[in-house]
Amino acid sequence: MSSNQPYGNFNFRVEIDGITVAEFSEVSGLGASVDVIEYRTGGDPTTRKLPGRARMDDLVLRRGVDSNRELWDWFKGALDGHIVRKNGSVVLLDAAATEQSRWNFYRAWIRKYEGPTFNASGNEVAIEEVVLTHEGIELA
Repeated sequence: MSSNQPYGNFNFRVEIDGITVAEFSEVSGLGASVDVIEYRTGGDPTTRKLPGRARMDDLVLRRGVDSNRELWDWFKGALDGHIVRKNGSVVLLDAAATEQSRWNFYRAWIRKYEGPTFNASGNEVAIEEVVLTHEGIELA
């Protein structure tokens, strides 16, 4: 019997083809939109609205810095003009770590890398951020 209770936003994993780094602390940008084309014909006072181009939001992934350089190496390829596209998923888990929802994204590459901000008086974890641009997303 389903309780229809919403799932927590803290229990998820990220899967990216060929990348073993999956421990992200935050993911945002699971969205898409369709542009609206407005037009009027002749003397018709009504504005018609048609669907235009579909746009995918960029995915922003944040994680604590460790010795794994796979994300940097993937980005460095883009900096050097060698774009490598990968497919991946953001997977929502329930309290028992069972998959409940999956957002698949396609033909992604890292368009931006941001290293951590350092502060000698702080004690927070050093966080790196990558921004993935992609060509499609679906809720599977």
